[in-house]
Amino acid sequence: MTEETQSAATGADKAIVVIPARMASTRLPGKPLADINGLPMIVHVLRRAEEAGVGPVVVACGEPEIADAIEQAGGKAILTNPNHPSGSDRIWEAVLACDPHAEFNTIVNVQGDLPTIDADSVRAALKPLSDPRVDIATLVAEITNAAERDDPNVVKAVVAFGADAGCGRALYFSRSTVPSGAGPLYHHIGLYAYRRHALAQFVTLPPGQLETRERLEQLRALENGMRIDAALVDTVPFGVDTPADLARAAEMLSQS
Repeated sequence: MTEETQSAATGADKAIVVIPARMASTRLPGKPLADINGLPMIVHVLRRAEEAGVGPVVVACGEPEIADAIEQAGGKAILTNPNHPSGSDRIWEAVLACDPHAEFNTIVNVQGDLPTIDADSVRAALKPLSDPRVDIATLVAEITNAAERDDPNVVKAVVAFGADAGCGRALYFSRSTVPSGAGPLYHHIGLYAYRRHALAQFVTLPPGQLETRERLEQLRALENGMRIDAALVDTVPFGVDTPADLARAAEMLSQS
C-alpha cells in the first residue's frame, strides 16, 4: 500500500468491504455464479477486494447458493433478504449482522459484477474520506471514448476539482451530457465508500424526485444534503452484464 493510500485509509478509520450479490439478472441469469476460468464471478470479485487490503471482506448474498460458493472459496458470506430494493439496503443488512457493535465506521461497497476491478481502485475510494466533511466517496474516470459522451447508459458525474486534482466534490450525476462547455466529462464508477452514519441515514430515506427521473440512486443522497466527493482514477472497471462480457472478462483475467 502506498503512503498516499495509507493516509487515506487513516482518514477513513476502520473499513469493511461489502459486496452485494443476487441471482436475478435479466441479461445474464445467475450472474454471480457465472463461470470465469473455473471460478464463479463473485469469487473473482472477492479476491480483488481482498487484494485491496483495506479491511475484511463480506459478501451480502441474496440466495444460499451464492453464500455456498463464497464459503467454499474460504470467504465470509452473509445471507440477506432477497427482496431488497437496492444494493445499499442489502449491504446495510449485512453490516448490521456482521458488525452489530459498530467496530467499522466505513463501509466500502464493491459491485459484484466487477471481476477485473483493480485493487488500487478499491483503495482510491477511501481517499475522499480524509476530509471529515465528506459523507460518501466514489470514483470517476475521464471519458476518452467520444461515443460515451452522449450514451445515456454512461452516467456522468459533475465534479468540482479543487487544488487537489485527484479529488473533488460531486455536484450532480446524470445520464445526460453534462456539464456543457469546453472541458472534460467524467464517467461515474459505481463503487462507494460510506461513513457508517451516512449509510444508516441513506437507507431510511425515500426515493427522491431527481433520483426517480434520472434513475440514479446516488441523487437521493444529494437531494437530502449529504456530501459526495469523488476520486479520479485512470480507467473504468469492466462490468459484466451479458454473455459476451463474460467471455471478455475471462480473456482479461487469463492475461493478468
